[in-house]
Amino acid sequence: MSGFFKSSIGRKVAMALSALFLMFFLIIHLSVNITSVFSKDIFNVASHFMGTNWLIQFIMQPVLIFGVVYHFVMGFVLELKNRKAVGITYAKNNGAANSTWMSRNMIYSGAFILIFLVIHFLDFWIPEVKYKYIDVIPEDPNRYYEELVHKFVPIWRVALYTIGFIFLSLHLMHGFKSAFQSIGIPSIRKKIFQTCGKIFAIVVPLGFIVIALFHHFNNH
Repeated sequence: MSGFFKSSIGRKVAMALSALFLMFFLIIHLSVNITSVFSKDIFNVASHFMGTNWLIQFIMQPVLIFGVVYHFVMGFVLELKNRKAVGITYAKNNGAANSTWMSRNMIYSGAFILIFLVIHFLDFWIPEVKYKYIDVIPEDPNRYYEELVHKFVPIWRVALYTIGFIFLSLHLMHGFKSAFQSIGIPSIRKKIFQTCGKIFAIVVPLGFIVIALFHHFNNH
């Protein structure tokens, strides 16, 4: 089994599985954050649960961080190897004629999303760690909503998040299809998964953009 995941196909399967895991996390993350648009109290309750539950904090969160790092590092490795291979066989294959712009530039969208994630961690995760484990401030279950709203007061941050999620949408548009192809989804169901992928790639990033825009304009 370890030999399989060291092979080119094995790495692609591992990439696909990590992508599907991160897509699942995006759904959970959006489900919690979208409540802030409708109810301050519900958002505080949901965020407090996510932020204090030991299973989420000490098991799922480390797994998530590992999944993010693994997915992007392996993505860059595979992309560089693919580009090297294309360079060797360029005279026989016209990549631009056989693939979309997004599929040929996943490394760039991935790089921007990685930078965006670092900023997101600096905005939310690092302050949360500081609050709990460095400053050791007594937990306030009603603090989450105000902290979220405060982050989206500056227009530059809203613009950054909007651009970041547009890139995420483009990345997902190709990545969703590739993930299911890598794990061997039958071609007969290709259209179904392509449709689901497009819906996911549009709705989820759009949801996060709506959250950022709502809190920016609702508090001015």
